[in-house]
Amino acid sequence: MTDFEFQAIKSVGFVIALAVAVGIQRLRPHRKLEGSWRANSRLWALDVVILGSVCAGCACAVSRWASGGGVGLLNQFPASAWLAIPTSVIALDLVSYFWHRANHALPLLWRFHQAHHSDANYTVTTALRFHPGELLLALPVRLVAVAGLGVPITGVIVFEVVFALANFCEHGNIDLPRKFEQALGRLLVTPALHRRHHSREARLLETNYGTIFSVWDRLLGTYGENRSDVRIDTGLPEIDHPLGTLEILWLPARGVFRGK
Repeated sequence: MTDFEFQAIKSVGFVIALAVAVGIQRLRPHRKLEGSWRANSRLWALDVVILGSVCAGCACAVSRWASGGGVGLLNQFPASAWLAIPTSVIALDLVSYFWHRANHALPLLWRFHQAHHSDANYTVTTALRFHPGELLLALPVRLVAVAGLGVPITGVIVFEVVFALANFCEHGNIDLPRKFEQALGRLLVTPALHRRHHSREARLLETNYGTIFSVWDRLLGTYGENRSDVRIDTGLPEIDHPLGTLEILWLPARGVFRGK
């Protein structure tokens, strides 16, 4: 697979994931919100340009290199796609969980990650609201994980698409039926679970770090229960007005905002 094909497939999957999440949000809104789509979409466009300029197809190239050189866990023994792909998704999601926790635990990383949490209008576009500095810092972690695990290119693509779908849906202003939400939340991260993670209260902020699977939080002691019928005020307590794109970019230099 060429880098262009990799990027094309990933982009199509990204658009489909966004469309699905927006559709669910419109069908089952949690509460009336205006959203921060202008600032979030502009920030996302800047991220695409910066990440694309630095390393557009790095994950594909690293996967190809690892496969050719027999580098990584999955390249140490013959593994069918039926085993390699789900293993890749599970393992990369676990890496994402630990990286997310690090972004909350380490002050330098939090300076950048707080841009994501500064959105008081918790909607699908909040999933686009990441400081380019955070994404650049995450890039080597992601590439080392791909190489160390020996993730095949198809595994990278499937993970990227599933991760995007989970990321968009869990950031959605979505209200799920209670029984369905309870069943789904035993394995996967629901909008209500992740909404708790975006609370203005620090004690709730430090829970539910998972993106795809909720089991990591359950196993590692960071799980916090939440339901769609519970009202959660999202954002950062020190930020009392909607931020523009330039204000979001300037947040790391302003200091650390976390609340008590």
